[in-house]
Amino acid sequence: MASSKQYLDYVLEQLSALEEISYKAMMGEFIIYYKGKVVGGIYDDRFLVKQTKSSKKLMPDAPLELPYEGAKEMFLVEDIDNKEFLNRLFNEMYDELTVSKKKK
Repeated sequence: MASSKQYLDYVLEQLSALEEISYKAMMGEFIIYYKGKVVGGIYDDRFLVKQTKSSKKLMPDAPLELPYEGAKEMFLVEDIDNKEFLNRLFNEMYDELTVSKKKK
């Protein structure tokens, strides 16, 4: 099942206080970038973020879910209505993420 544009728009609104949030549509899903780094994505209308020390610390009880078959497990963001939490989560995760490689 592909993710809806409406769910993407809602997630982007929740992240609107952060600068340099972007996304890329990919095979019916959406990858979320923060300052050029992949933080997570929207898969089957679920907002998932990468596993980092910060995301584990801030969401110790978050379920791990597969974004798609063969991928690494990611944390399901359940507190999606809390903009302050999302801002803190992204800011704390940022330094732990790698820069996305540009395709030739």
